[in-house]
Amino acid sequence: MPIVRNLGRAASQLLQSSGCGCGVSLVPVRAIGVSPRQVASDASFHSVTFSESDHPRVLITGGLGQLGVGLAKLLRKRFGKNNVILSDIRKPADNVFYSGPFIFADILDYKNLREIVVNNRITWLFHYSALLSAVGEANVPLARAVNITGLHNVLDIAAEHNLRLFVPSTIGAFGPTSPRDPTPDLCIQRPRTIYGVSKVHAELMGEYYHYRYGLDFRCLRYPGIISADSQPGGGTTDYAVQIFHDAIKTGKFKCYLRPDTRLPMMYIDDCLKATLEVMEAPAEALTMRTYNISAMSFTPEELAQEVQKYVPELQMTYNVDQVRQAIADSWPMNFDDSNARRDWGWKHDYDLPELVTTMFSYLGSDSRIAQAN
Repeated sequence: MPIVRNLGRAASQLLQSSGCGCGVSLVPVRAIGVSPRQVASDASFHSVTFSESDHPRVLITGGLGQLGVGLAKLLRKRFGKNNVILSDIRKPADNVFYSGPFIFADILDYKNLREIVVNNRITWLFHYSALLSAVGEANVPLARAVNITGLHNVLDIAAEHNLRLFVPSTIGAFGPTSPRDPTPDLCIQRPRTIYGVSKVHAELMGEYYHYRYGLDFRCLRYPGIISADSQPGGGTTDYAVQIFHDAIKTGKFKCYLRPDTRLPMMYIDDCLKATLEVMEAPAEALTMRTYNISAMSFTPEELAQEVQKYVPELQMTYNVDQVRQAIADSWPMNFDDSNARRDWGWKHDYDLPELVTTMFSYLGSDSRIAQAN
């Protein structure tokens, strides 16, 4: 026991010494205190067989949104279930909770978030926590706190602990003065929603932290994302999801955008694939920190024509919502994603025909498809 005490005393003196002579500079950081919300040790989180050189240790914030659960499923297949931690401030459904590690994480609680990163040896962080456009406009102070203050917490922690950080951006980061057809990676960005403004802020802050502190920041501007797993929430691009539900249930669909309104869209599987690919891309291959990605671009009229191949009786009518039409008219018609295709080999799998077939398949309209065929 005296030997153990002596070793502990020596180690303590070495750590407290400012002149250890080992040639390693210690960066002063804020001390980590003990918090009642500190994440408890979990054997599944701290596997002794895990090697950081083999797989990253991943944390996904805001993980119960449209993309987080699907991303966790994809990453767990690739890196192992226990290496991917899903987090949110909401209670998950049972199937999500039991599918892999889930913890409570509030991005506005800097100390709690920092403890999670340290205790679980996180190396990759996907930051999906945000208030989206409609909710953000209804509560601008909360959107400012979550989308901007929360981002600052994540940036500081990622820089301090040398994380690879992914923050998604959006088609909404552009505004009415941006070039629309096509929209390049670098152009005028003057969005008119707090969500869009916060995403432009995230793009610029991430780039600043990369050049100022060496943070490995990576960002993709998502187009409209279409998924059969999520219900449409009334957003500007959600008509492209609602049309499938209404076609199956009633054979009628009333669209709130003009028939010639062209917007870039993407099936969720392509979105998740692109997110993983840009995170795995060699750092030296990346010529920028934020990339456009695209798959297809279509109008409501073009989508309806494709849907009618499976539901010939679909009756399409238009009742234009001026608010959502104004938003759509300020957004890109086509994304120029040539830099992503050149730098890290981005290539989508789903065009409009494949999208429609997949959506009907997932939404359980096998009888309609069989009848059409």
